[in-house]
Amino acid sequence: MKKIGFIDYYINEWHADNYPAWIKEIGSRDGLDYEVAYAWAELPASPITHMTTEQWCEEHGVVQCASMEELCEKSDVLVILSPDNSENHLRYAETVLKYGKTTYIDKTFTPSLGEAKEIFRLAEQYGTPVCSSSALRFASELADVKELRGIATTGCGNSFETYAVHQVEMIVRCMGVGAKRLMAVQNGSEKTLVIDYGEGKRALYHQSIGGAAPFTVSLDRGTGFADYRPIQSDFFKNMIASMLRFFETGEVMAPARETLEVMAILETGTEALEKLDTWVSVKQSPSFFGGKS
Repeated sequence: MKKIGFIDYYINEWHADNYPAWIKEIGSRDGLDYEVAYAWAELPASPITHMTTEQWCEEHGVVQCASMEELCEKSDVLVILSPDNSENHLRYAETVLKYGKTTYIDKTFTPSLGEAKEIFRLAEQYGTPVCSSSALRFASELADVKELRGIATTGCGNSFETYAVHQVEMIVRCMGVGAKRLMAVQNGSEKTLVIDYGEGKRALYHQSIGGAAPFTVSLDRGTGFADYRPIQSDFFKNMIASMLRFFETGEVMAPARETLEVMAILETGTEALEKLDTWVSVKQSPSFFGGKS
């Protein structure tokens, strides 16, 4: 049995609450023997539910560690969570990656392209396999997608900062790297990004803030007809399966260059939303991608 260590800002959040059972279920299905064995959280209790780390660990049958260092020493592989507080990821990675143990970092990877580059630099320095992705990358509806002229996505969420990664992950999964410029338009709580790749290739992103718009993709294969696909597959369990393969084989869940492209688009998108109806050049991903890209 290989031991997974969870590192979080506060442990009683949706990802930490659901991942342990899915890891057992998918691991059993795929013949991979993993369990969440250790947990450490920076805050002693959730600021939302007030459940303590001690209570969460007791509920999930997990050993609470007194420090990140203790958790890293005891665990075989590591998961940095803090999904809604990605500003913590670089700070946690500075400790975790020194141990050289395969590490998954939850979405959103970092708040900026600069911090993303620094995490991959640290991973390269310490020889630590590391990767990150939104679960939407693993939607079954995207499995056969290739050679697109364009894509349009829809989604919702209570903020651009927390939820934009899901649609952008799908866009980069389908379009690859190379976005050149981006324009934002907005109508009240409706936000739209136009991502231009040059040579007539574009991606459209539409988010209903606080609404109920489903995740969908509309694929442009250059035939003149859109291939519309609501995202209805169990993408979170698909993501867990990919995470366990990463732990077992080192097969990355998403290429580093694509993770950096996601971060570049998100950072540029934030800037464009402050300069509506204006083209903004997409931040350039670095020429070095770090790790196993």
